[in-house]
Amino acid sequence: MDFAIEPALQAYLQELDAFIDAEIKPLEQQDDNIRFFDHRREDARTDWEREGLPNEDWEALLKEATARADKAGHWRFSAPKKYGGKDGSNLWMAVIREHFAAKGLGLHNDLQNEHSIVGNFPFVAMFEHFGTQEQQDEFILGGFDRTRRVAFGLTEAEHGSDATHMETAAVRESRDGVDGWLINGEKMWITGMHKASHCAVFARSSGEAGEAKGITCFLAPNPDPGIIIDEWMWTFNMPTDHPRLTIKDLWVPDSAILGEEGRGLAIAQSFVHQNRIRQAASSCGAAQFCIEESVRYARERKPFGTELARNQAIQFPLVELATQCEMLRMLIFKTAWQMDNMAHKEIEKTLSDKVSMCNYWANRLVCEAADRAMQVHGGIGYSRHKPFEHIYRHHRRYRITEGAEEIQMRKVGAYLFGYLGPNKGKYG
Repeated sequence: MDFAIEPALQAYLQELDAFIDAEIKPLEQQDDNIRFFDHRREDARTDWEREGLPNEDWEALLKEATARADKAGHWRFSAPKKYGGKDGSNLWMAVIREHFAAKGLGLHNDLQNEHSIVGNFPFVAMFEHFGTQEQQDEFILGGFDRTRRVAFGLTEAEHGSDATHMETAAVRESRDGVDGWLINGEKMWITGMHKASHCAVFARSSGEAGEAKGITCFLAPNPDPGIIIDEWMWTFNMPTDHPRLTIKDLWVPDSAILGEEGRGLAIAQSFVHQNRIRQAASSCGAAQFCIEESVRYARERKPFGTELARNQAIQFPLVELATQCEMLRMLIFKTAWQMDNMAHKEIEKTLSDKVSMCNYWANRLVCEAADRAMQVHGGIGYSRHKPFEHIYRHHRRYRITEGAEEIQMRKVGAYLFGYLGPNKGKYG
């Protein structure tokens, strides 16, 4: 067994660091772009007069950063080579994301908008596994040239994590001789609708409430008279691009169906593992950043003439956090490596519990580390002149999104007790 980061990956991290220093940091410091990262960040990023949506200057800066990264060959790293990527593995992506987050806030990697100079592209896997050739050509290539962006219309206000009791319904209806569907319902937390060219609307097309089968995914163009934005939901960490919306008499043709009719939930589950392991790596890196900044401050601060770090009340909580970080990092890297060494569809059957372990624990750990960093730094740590409150507010959402930690713990429990996974049937 070899736990060392392979030389090629280490060399790529150094290449990325050099690119950040040469291209991204100067852009971050250009004009007053630093306002998006210093104590003014939430106000600078948010257009309060436009219902709390992201400021257009902020989004333009992110676009410029990723354009530079794409030109340098980094942005599409995780994508297949046929789309201009490098077939980046889950392990390499986990190491990169952890490395970036450990640097702290910056234009190189700011996940509030899912932004990074090394992008995460779940839509590629979604369309490769479930899309027709026409859909792949339109949405994968269109996604990279920014003419297509798909929002994920799964969640409903009354059902949250339980998609099987979905109330949004689709019924067959032909128009002008074209077979299609009429969709009605409501959705919640549909991220990115302000820029989306399409919304992947999940609706029950057959079956009974509570059944996993019978839900279909429809690619609906946006804007459309049938998609009504009711309000943009203001959140703990602004800006917002998460609306509550009404779907009223939305008609789409059969060609808008993504995947098989009635098997839409498989699409929702298909790429969650990639997202969760990379998110876990980012949370682990951000936790490490909070720990290291706290250690540095505790060595420098000298109340009553003695280093703050001499106090065991300061040392021991940070020791516990550092220990958890070390163990978690190894589990994340091991799980990412295992994902790379099995078929995509096998991950859900054999490794989903380990992915959930990584994700829910990392998201909890970073919140604890950010909270401890605020405590160690005292008043200045609580202020927005340090990044810890932002880190806490941002990563706190991941204990709910991408599968609430309770849902993920339930998955781990099902594997552990033999209701699902490799141990199924072991205990009778």
